[in-house]
Amino acid sequence: MTEKGKGVAWAVAEETVPEFAAWVVRRFVAYRHHVLATLRADGAPRLSGLEADFRHGELWLGLMVGSRKALDLRRDPRFSLHANPGPGTDLAGGDVRVSGRAVEVTDPEEVARYAAVVRPPEPFHLFRAELTEAVRTYVDAPHLVYESWAPGRPLRTVRRTSDDATLHPG
Repeated sequence: MTEKGKGVAWAVAEETVPEFAAWVVRRFVAYRHHVLATLRADGAPRLSGLEADFRHGELWLGLMVGSRKALDLRRDPRFSLHANPGPGTDLAGGDVRVSGRAVEVTDPEEVARYAAVVRPPEPFHLFRAELTEAVRTYVDAPHLVYESWAPGRPLRTVRRTSDDATLHPG
């Protein structure tokens, strides 16, 4: 079992919950740009656009040198990454996000290997995500379905309807 709060490589999700992990990846690769949430120095959230890359069992985050989001992650590595929902509101395949800790990759050989394949604008900061949670939300009428996975526990699924007492008007 994984120590609470410790993240794991994306490969762990692929091995543990392969069908769920495949849904998450499909949502992320459907569009190029996504929304990254980081924490500012004062603790307030910061939302920024980002391209994410699932490659070789890892989730990679490449950031412009000196960007606020890179500085945020260097100071406090906690993040959430929400997949671009795309046009309209139908969210084919559901809405997904992943959360965890971003670990900066500084090994020049590893950064060069990544850059040789991805070809990001250089110079750049490279972070590897250590996942602590992945979530998918979708509609399976008449239910809203919430699936969540975290290292060390099985996939959890909650199905709700508008009649559920747990739903509150907003």
